[in-house]
Amino acid sequence: MNKTQIHYVAAVGMLLLLLFATGGAIAAPAVEEEAELVIYAYDSFVAEWGPAPKVIPKFEEKYGVKVKVTSVGDAGQVLNRAILEKDSPQADIVLGIDNNMLSRALEEGVLEPYRSPNLKNIPEQLIFDATHSVTPFDYGYFAFVYDSEVLEDPPESLEELADSRFRKKIIVQDPRTSSPGLGFLLWTIAVYGDGYLDYWSRLQPNLLTITDGWDTAYGMFTSGEAPMVLSYTTSPAYHVEYEQTERYRALLFEKGNYLQIEGMGILKGAPHPQAAKTFIDFILSEDFQGEIPLTNWMYPVDPEVDMPESFRYAPKPERSLQLPAEEIRTNRERWINAWVKLVSR
Repeated sequence: MNKTQIHYVAAVGMLLLLLFATGGAIAAPAVEEEAELVIYAYDSFVAEWGPAPKVIPKFEEKYGVKVKVTSVGDAGQVLNRAILEKDSPQADIVLGIDNNMLSRALEEGVLEPYRSPNLKNIPEQLIFDATHSVTPFDYGYFAFVYDSEVLEDPPESLEELADSRFRKKIIVQDPRTSSPGLGFLLWTIAVYGDGYLDYWSRLQPNLLTITDGWDTAYGMFTSGEAPMVLSYTTSPAYHVEYEQTERYRALLFEKGNYLQIEGMGILKGAPHPQAAKTFIDFILSEDFQGEIPLTNWMYPVDPEVDMPESFRYAPKPERSLQLPAEEIRTNRERWINAWVKLVSR
């Protein structure tokens, strides 16, 4: 047997061993070798009670890729970080870009489009980005959550929220840094149109403070600093699930509550684009979607996920509000700048 024959036999032997080990199928590696996927996320996603401790180990075990999740603040701060680094991206994925922040992310050109094959399982109305630069993973409705042991007569509308009996009793978030903060600003515009600044001038005496992010605001609320906070209709379900209390309740307003759809996007120039695509596919899988309700306290975009019993205490509004993406894109900076000028007086 000559050297060529020996090499041929050896190669066939190795191939047979590989086929045996893989059950007869040889799959191409899904991600880069030695990749460490870096994700910029908002604080509550990374918290010990958030999704990251549940979903990241599943991904690492399934695909053999290490993941580093960096907490950057609220969702607005996540996007700001990505914009600051867009000439030399330090992360692969940004998490938390929602239907309200999408236009800014697209304008800044920080994202790389990717259409996951798993989108086929997601309702069309939840796919909020036609360019597929952002892939949805959950959704919910903004609401004011109140402490029923402190507040006996809560408001039933945005208008009533501005009533003088709620002076210094409300905590909201800043629309420049917080996705709920931006959502609430757009909510007031959806209801009041060009009169939104007049509404805010009437609401302002009732605001105890405006925080940079949701975590700070909700922590102040649960510590008793104010009886109302801007949050989500799903927040009471958390307290029922883990504290066995119905004390905290979400308000559905007569003209509707504002819809938020959250997504993730791959950064343009990401160091590990193939690993990032694999992670985007993963967020639409059962392993990820099934963890959303009891960790991120939102609704998964996959309609087949079984919802926990505690979500009976998460009221769904009969009417949801949402401004068109083009209207947000055209007016966002003007709206925010006018708001800043008003609240800074």
